[in-house]
Amino acid sequence: MTVHDTSGSPGRLATFFATDDDWEREGSITLGDWLVGAIVLVSSLATLELIRGVGTLDSSDAPTWVEWTAVVVGAALLVFRRRFPLTVALLAGLHMFVTGVWLPTVMGLLPMQIIYFVAFFAGAAWARRRRDMVVVMGLITLFMFAWLSWQFAVGSGIDEIREATADAEGSTLIGPVTAYVLLTTMMNLLYFAGAIVGGQVAWRGARQKAELAEQAATIAAQSGQLQRRAVIDERLRIARELHDVVAHHVAVVGVQAAAGRKLLERGRPGDIEGAAEALGNVETSAREGVTQMRSLLGTLRDPAGETETEAEGVRRPEPRLEDLPALLDEVRESGLRVDYQAVGPVEDLSLPLAHSVYRIVQEALANVRRHSTADRAQVVLRVDRASAAPYAEVEVTDNGRPRHGTSGSGLGLLGVRERAAIRKAEVDIGPRAVQGFRVRVRFPIETGVPA
Repeated sequence: MTVHDTSGSPGRLATFFATDDDWEREGSITLGDWLVGAIVLVSSLATLELIRGVGTLDSSDAPTWVEWTAVVVGAALLVFRRRFPLTVALLAGLHMFVTGVWLPTVMGLLPMQIIYFVAFFAGAAWARRRRDMVVVMGLITLFMFAWLSWQFAVGSGIDEIREATADAEGSTLIGPVTAYVLLTTMMNLLYFAGAIVGGQVAWRGARQKAELAEQAATIAAQSGQLQRRAVIDERLRIARELHDVVAHHVAVVGVQAAAGRKLLERGRPGDIEGAAEALGNVETSAREGVTQMRSLLGTLRDPAGETETEAEGVRRPEPRLEDLPALLDEVRESGLRVDYQAVGPVEDLSLPLAHSVYRIVQEALANVRRHSTADRAQVVLRVDRASAAPYAEVEVTDNGRPRHGTSGSGLGLLGVRERAAIRKAEVDIGPRAVQGFRVRVRFPIETGVPA
């Protein structure tokens, strides 16, 4: 990256005129430009004829059509000022010089002075390349002051000033001629400097407006991307919730139904009661699954929870850690022995984190029942807030082997990884070195969760 020294005046001028800026201001000829040219033309010709009527042009030997042509050409320049800014500025300077030499009265008209000022202003405001603008406008200014100096030094300017100020007493400090020269120089300096500086200020305003428009477009594009991302994330969240709710209860129904079928097939005394109990568990699990599905759908329809009332029977949609013992008891009823151990202040976990822990335990135990020969599982929840990196870790292990012919879709473990990724957690999923399978997720407690 190039670093420019702006400590001196040249550096500050370069910064002000943005000579290193590659942005190009696009300009085109519009209906408004033609209207401006027409208005300026009419006002200039009207002023010219009013001056003629007063008798100011009696000393001019130029034909009327020449004076009109000079006015028409000057007004026509303004039509193209935004499309060809530097060309128009050069032509305006040439027009000013030629008209000032042969038609000085016409050049001095107020509408003509406005035409030149607007042309120079547009050259600074609409030039495509700032370096070219500085060069062109600098040359025009130098040429005009050289012409003015030539009139004072060599031309008849001083004689005309003396004749005009012959009867004037002037000041004791500054004579009439000196005062007139200084005043004329100052007025021309303000004229050209005002046009150039004003044009540059207008260019900088347009540049800032373009940057704001570009930033607004970028923000709009990013907002659209964020909205699409939010929709995708929400769809994934709903998919995880649906999978966890449905898969868990379907697994319980499958296990209990299989147990009831085996009892009925044996037909031994007392098996009828066992089959009835299994079918009761199927009914309970099915009812619980439907209830959770309704709770989830109710949450989706009313995410703010404004219409949730106990009278309507809408349950809490997101399970918490206090619901974990009930989940473990339900799993134990299916014949899987589950040990649970909580280490540390687990009750201090936030509700979103506790919900993620619950769903991970639910999915891990459902996988054990569906895809493993294990008869025992262990759930350990650890919370350590005193370490350098506070964390909450949930680990589910079993003592079984993979059951053949029961491979699933993998969406459950994918959901576990997605829940971990949202909270920047560490994931360890796979077979254990000795026996069984492990699902371990370590959440950083202080990590923010995107809304």
